[in-house]
Amino acid sequence: MRFCSTRDSGTAVSFTDAVRHGMPDDGGLFMPVDLPAVPGAVLGALDRLSFGEIAREIALLFLEGEMSREDIEAIVAGAFTFDAPVRSLDRDTAVLELFHGPTLAFKDFGARFMAQTMFRLRPAADEYTILVATSGDTGSAVAGAFHGLPGFSVVLLYPSGRVSALQERQLTSLRGNVTALEIGGTFDDCQRLVRQAFRDSDLAARRHLTSANSINVARLLPQTLYYFNAVARLGRGAGDIVFSVPSGNLGNLTAGLIARKMGLPAAHFIAAANANDVFTRYLSSGRYEPREATRTLSNAMDVGDPGNLPRIRALFGDDIGSLREAVSSSSWSDEETLRAIAEVYGRFGYVLDPHGAVAFAALERRRAGRSEKFTGVVLATAHPAKFLDVFDPPIRGAVEVPLRLKEIMSSEKHSVELPADFAALKTFLMES
Repeated sequence: MRFCSTRDSGTAVSFTDAVRHGMPDDGGLFMPVDLPAVPGAVLGALDRLSFGEIAREIALLFLEGEMSREDIEAIVAGAFTFDAPVRSLDRDTAVLELFHGPTLAFKDFGARFMAQTMFRLRPAADEYTILVATSGDTGSAVAGAFHGLPGFSVVLLYPSGRVSALQERQLTSLRGNVTALEIGGTFDDCQRLVRQAFRDSDLAARRHLTSANSINVARLLPQTLYYFNAVARLGRGAGDIVFSVPSGNLGNLTAGLIARKMGLPAAHFIAAANANDVFTRYLSSGRYEPREATRTLSNAMDVGDPGNLPRIRALFGDDIGSLREAVSSSSWSDEETLRAIAEVYGRFGYVLDPHGAVAFAALERRRAGRSEKFTGVVLATAHPAKFLDVFDPPIRGAVEVPLRLKEIMSSEKHSVELPADFAALKTFLMES
């Protein structure tokens, strides 16, 4: 598979080069030149395949020609030691649970696949620095995936005071080859600093920088896998399927749309936003107007300048009309998010985290006043135990806290405080 920049479709690089560099030199994002179609035989057999088998078949389409089949199968086996189950709430509504990995968030899928892939692609003599901006779960997933992996160091940038206490413990509890930078600013500031670092020639000469955000194709592409798995688990009688996706930096939505281009039988996608509704407004007006991020209960979605929007625009040839046919969007306040949590618990006895609750609310709005029938799939992107302080006591009491989270909360915090200033970040990276 070949990749080009969203800003220049004329120059293509290999998957290996796209992964190693993270971003093109022109400041765009890597995108596949031609997306492979999933063979009809595989699509027809989805409901008979396990998640691991689906992951192997799709990964072969991405990686064949870059490494041996044995290495590809080893990557899949090493990355996906957990499942992505689908829980039915009622006849027409299901939840795709993406929080069964080591850090209990959907970011484990991409982070672990990327770590396994980069370990096999890395020249033995090279040392890489993984630079990651995180609004919550990305950083801990990447840190866990690369922790102790020879040839890699990880530097996490997270916004001070804008992640949950438990998320911060996950980000700052690892030592060794992982360093957490507590940035005095927003997630958008963290993302801006990472982008500047990749464009800095001094840093490029001194450190082998690459990204593990969904900026990097090795993080993005494996997120397509669980969409195919959802279709497989729903079975042939599901009819039209609509995915409601918690949307902040738009990586999850981008992966779903890539899967659709590859043959995923998805009728529609809903981009569910919180108060940070830049993408919602873009779909409505056709104008992209980034803004300062607003802090919300669904903090992983607190993004005012979504980094993956150029990829979505490239997928649809910058045709807003075609994009609107495939994707709709709505935004929800914290108060509405809490009501959605209470509604789901009251109706189904099921606890959604705030991000999944936003997606549920958006799905219900899509249904309201419409005559067509469809199966709605809510993406639950994080374990509800990560957000216990959000829930009312009866709901909080219904959440079983996994042992690994209990252990994290008693761990010691290790972070380095830095201002949202590129000179400070550059100095740290050059001297560390």
